[in-house]
Amino acid sequence: MSASPPKPSSPCTKICVLDDATGLCRGCGRTRAEIAAWGMMGEAERQAIMAGLDARLRAAYPALAEPSGA
Repeated sequence: MSASPPKPSSPCTKICVLDDATGLCRGCGRTRAEIAAWGMMGEAERQAIMAGLDARLRAAYPALAEPSGA
């Protein structure tokens, strides 16, 4: 019995809402094009994109990055 290939790493948070203003998914920060191509990308490319998603989301939604009570 052969083992199935590992699932590609993914930043998906299951909050899939594409923002028309930014073009980003509000859950993970990927663009529509990145989401569509994700399964065809190599792991190195996925990791490179994932490395920048937190900064991308903070830049797009600065109010969400502020600590509460600020």
